[in-house]
Amino acid sequence: MADENTNYAISLATKAKLASRSLKALTTLEKNSVLKRVEELILANESAIIEKNQIDLKNGKEKGLSSSMMDRLLLDSKRIQSMAKSIEEIRNLPDPVGEVVRGTILPNGLELLTKRVPIGVVMTIFESRPNVIIDIASLSFKSGNACILRGGSEAFHSNLILSTIFHQAIEEKKLSGVTKDVVTFVENTNREAMIPFFQLDDLIDVIVPRGGEALIRFVSENSKIPVIKHDKGVTNLYLSKESNPEIVLPILINSKVQRPGVCNALENLFIHKDYPNLKQLLEDLQAAGIQILAESSIIKMFPSVKQATEEDFFTEFLDTRLSVKLVGSVTEAIENIRRYSSGHTECILSEDVTEIQTFQKELDSAAIFVNCSTRFHDGGEYGLGAEVGISTGKLHVRGPMGLIHLTTTTTYVTGKGQVRG
Repeated sequence: MADENTNYAISLATKAKLASRSLKALTTLEKNSVLKRVEELILANESAIIEKNQIDLKNGKEKGLSSSMMDRLLLDSKRIQSMAKSIEEIRNLPDPVGEVVRGTILPNGLELLTKRVPIGVVMTIFESRPNVIIDIASLSFKSGNACILRGGSEAFHSNLILSTIFHQAIEEKKLSGVTKDVVTFVENTNREAMIPFFQLDDLIDVIVPRGGEALIRFVSENSKIPVIKHDKGVTNLYLSKESNPEIVLPILINSKVQRPGVCNALENLFIHKDYPNLKQLLEDLQAAGIQILAESSIIKMFPSVKQATEEDFFTEFLDTRLSVKLVGSVTEAIENIRRYSSGHTECILSEDVTEIQTFQKELDSAAIFVNCSTRFHDGGEYGLGAEVGISTGKLHVRGPMGLIHLTTTTTYVTGKGQVRG
């Protein structure tokens, strides 16, 4: 089986590597024409996509998937329309390939021109959300990269039809030398079958895992290829006693329950101990469907909530549970966030400028928000069209990984006979 998995990985990665070279000759117009056709086919095949997605949902229910996983898995008319809209936004973004990022003439007369070029072959491993197929394939194609897409078994039928639609668009356009291998879908969903891919550093340029902590760790520990981690989102918010009471409840509710099963949903809430009307706030949060897990000092005044454990504050719930703790200052809030955060998103609700500046300067995460919902930490909301994921690492890209982040650079040096002394 090991040899079979290795041969399978080498075959797919080799085809993707060869296919990536054909993308370099494509114009922006040609790339956009394929994306336009994908958009049209997605809308035209809405019923078929939903039918396949229903198979995954039925299987997921039988397997006892959590409500958050089922929500991530769902494709309905609204989400299919959103996928099409995402492609349109990517089409309308400037093509990063060929962009000049530096041009200069050195004192010795050498001309240096640094341009953006595709990375090459990008492998993405993801769980649950089948729209990822379309987002990443579209971003990769527009940026001139071949992609290898490996989704979870829970979304197999949805992923298969979406990748097939992308292949159909490529084949219909008949662009010179471009084959469907530029978008490679890994049909083998066994975890053991992934490991051989991780050794192919001569064929795959970067791996982007999107999913739970276990998946990120598995990929990082087994890969010879550079990994851009899109880790869990233990998102934190500090509610100051100096906050504007009119914006607090709408922001907290939106951050937590607008879509709880995503990485930018709120997980930990730290409230200043002198925050006015604390009991009313907790009652309002409960009324909005939030399950509060609180430390002891809160339970004394509000016994209807459940006790929070230390582990709860480290946990990405991806559901309606919210860990809550009282703190004595912004400094104490920062200490707690440093302890529990995954480096994804932090937020402060305050009207105190000094507090806000302290919060911004002393925390180190991919995004730090002030007086707005954490749900805005998203590639689409940032104007990137879509995202490969939200990187919690610090190298190459941090935060939403969009179109421009799927490029690297080449420097073209032109001389007139210069030699180095």
